Amino acid sequence: METLEGAELCFPQFVNFSCRKTTPPPSAAMLAHILLSCISLLTAALNLLVIISITHFRQLHTPTNLLLLSLAVSDLLVGLLLMPVEILLTENCWLVGDLMCALYYVVDFIITSSSVGNMVLISIDRYLAICDPLRYTTTVTLDRTKSCVCLCWICSVLYNCLILKDFLRQPDSQNSCYGECVVVLNHITGAVDFVFTFIGPILVIIVLYMRVFVVAVSQARAMRSHITTVSLQGSVTVTARKSELKAARTLGVVVVVFLICVCPYYSPSLIGENIEDSSLSSPIAVWLLYFNSCLNPVIYAFFYPWFRKSIKLIFTLKILQPDSCDANIL
Repeated sequence: METLEGAELCFPQFVNFSCRKTTPPPSAAMLAHILLSCISLLTAALNLLVIISITHFRQLHTPTNLLLLSLAVSDLLVGLLLMPVEILLTENCWLVGDLMCALYYVVDFIITSSSVGNMVLISIDRYLAICDPLRYTTTVTLDRTKSCVCLCWICSVLYNCLILKDFLRQPDSQNSCYGECVVVLNHITGAVDFVFTFIGPILVIIVLYMRVFVVAVSQARAMRSHITTVSLQGSVTVTARKSELKAARTLGVVVVVFLICVCPYYSPSLIGENIEDSSLSSPIAVWLLYFNSCLNPVIYAFFYPWFRKSIKLIFTLKILQPDSCDANIL
């Protein structure tokens, strides 16, 4: 590989084969590192608060919150693992070997796929809660939700190991120089992955939430006019329905934000370009995808009073008191 004279190399000892570093102005590089590091820490901290809240307080042990817990775990991994690596790749130099390159992409693909799977499960949960409320409590139980969450993660691991099997055998097969970490899916594998991790799930999410939106609007009108088919069961049922509708709106915001953040990442595939992930791919699209993991807990803080109450109890260390897990935070 030819290099410009005087260019800074990732591996100076391999002058003819080393990749060149990207050297932005020092002030811009420092500002970018500080900003991205703050986003990474904030993402990890906020999602850790979600995990502690849902696991500690018994009132939050519901099927819907279990799905939020699974999503928070994947978002936490984004903040702890994927974001720091992307920060290190700002100079376009991979310095830790082919094995770590393969491991990084496997983890990246698994976390991304599990996040998409969690969004699909959340959409199904809201669809059943709003469109089939009479059977929701008997159909959607904690045990079944736990099984679905475990199945989502297991399928994500198996699926991504399968589509990356050739890359795992030869992690450096697509590298053009020393210091590059790149995985390129062939057209068939890339098309299959594009359908299973983007087109299919996105269509399911959109269709389910369109149905949820239509039903939620009709139910909201019925409650406002006091014309509801379950009015004989009293105000408790009406309050419960309002709670379900509010949860649907909140999780609808989560889903819409997710779609906004994930679409630019897959936009090259939508126009027929090679399905490729590398240190040279659009950093803005990658960071927008990762930034979604930071936005989710922020949305919870705005829309869920229980999250704000649990944060207060965590920071005041009241969760260390006996029987704090039975506290009333709803």
